[in-house]
Formats: sequence, C-alpha cells, structure tokens
Amino acid sequence: MIHVEQGGSPLIVSIPHAGTEIPSDIHGLVSPELARHDADLYVDHLYAFARDLDATIVRTSISRTVIDVNRDPSGHTLYPGQFTTGLCPIQTFDGTPLYEPGALPDEHEVARRRAEWFAPYHTALAIQIERLRALHPAIVVYDAHSIRSVVPKLFDGELPNFNIGTNDGASCAPALTQAVEAICDASPYSHIVNGRFKGGWITRHYARPDEGVHTIQMELAMRTYLVETPGHWPPPWHQETAQACQSVLRPILSAAIDFAKAQA
Repeated sequence: MIHVEQGGSPLIVSIPHAGTEIPSDIHGLVSPELARHDADLYVDHLYAFARDLDATIVRTSISRTVIDVNRDPSGHTLYPGQFTTGLCPIQTFDGTPLYEPGALPDEHEVARRRAEWFAPYHTALAIQIERLRALHPAIVVYDAHSIRSVVPKLFDGELPNFNIGTNDGASCAPALTQAVEAICDASPYSHIVNGRFKGGWITRHYARPDEGVHTIQMELAMRTYLVETPGHWPPPWHQETAQACQSVLRPILSAAIDFAKAQA
C-alpha cells in the first residue's frame, strides 16, 4: 500500500493521490468507479523518471476516497471559505455523493483508516526526510499532484498548466520558487504561483526551511500530460503529451536538487 524507493539525492517526490485501490473492507460506496474519479491519474508513471535523478519516491496505492493523506488529520480546512474535500471525502470534486445514504464513515471508521493508511504514509515520509536531511545540508520535498483542467466547484474557468504552491512563500526559500518558475516561464505552458492551490497539508506540515527542509507542491492540470475528453473518463495514458510535459518536469526536479546542493 505504501511504496518507498530510496535515492541518495536531496530530493523526495511525494505522490499521495495517484492510488486507485479500494480495499475490500471499505463499504457503502456508490461505486468503485466514482470513488476513483478524483485520482491524480498516472502521476506515479509521469514522474517515474525521478529515479534517474536518484530521487526518493514515496507514494500510496490507496485511493484518496478511502483516506486523503494530504489533508490535516484534525479536520481543519486548508482553504477556508472554499469548497474542498475532507480527510475521508464524502463527495467528489463535482459534489457528487460518494456513499449510499446512511453509509458515511463514522468517527471510529475514520480513526481506523487513519491508523491503517494515513499514519504509515506519514511515517514513511518522515523517515525519508530525516534520512536525507542527515546526509545533506538541505533537502526538497516535492509534492506531486494533478487535477482535471476544469472543475467548476473548485475553481473558475480552466486551470493553468503548472500550479506551484509554497503556502504563500512560507514552505521554501524564494530561490527554489524562482528556479521552478523560471523553467515554467521558458516553457510553452501557462503557470501560476500560489493561485488556487497553495500546497496541501504535506507541503505545510513538513516545511522547515530554516532547518533545511524546503517543501513545494506542483499541481498539474491534466491536459498538460493527458488528452482530456469530456464524457470519456478516465482518459488513457498519452505518451506524446506526457513526454512533452516531462521535458519541463525533468529540469524542474533537477533545479530542486541543484537548489538543495547549493545550500551547503
């Protein structure tokens, strides 16, 4: 369920939402297909090249519908005043109910899911942060995400291709943000820094830039690496579109490593 590939460079790629597995002890869902609808499709495949950069990859194969490992476990919303899904989502990004009437996970079920899937992800991530921090003066935790390009309940219009989140500058040094943004500027893709997506709980919780742990989130609009066709979901992996996106992602991850090494 939790997969860790250890690398030696000062970069961790966290992939919390690419999972689509629904364990057999999750009951009451309207359908498995609906429960998988908001997955960050193929993001683990998209960033597979990170192994070539000697990055550490931490990911979960469990669907975010089961439990969202990028949400504050206290239940506190990360975006006050805006629609968002919770720790154990009860509706999709479109507002469609995920559970049959009367079947919502109760307090005990949420606690069980936290213990079984949420806690192990964060234990694994914390271990890798401390391991690499002991080897390097600074490290970068890069939280990799994607979302459909148009989700009216979450944002207006079409999302920019690259959405860089640093919790309004609090999660990393400005030099890292500037390096990532410069690569986006030189690409044919649109981008924004701290727009609708400023970084989730992983980006905010693990950030200790004064202690050498810099965190940054990248939320990709899915059209950046897939061919989104309304009414046909999920889209298949599209190699040509993905490769064009990877031609920008690779230098972004390389820049993150260079930034970390420069902090010595």
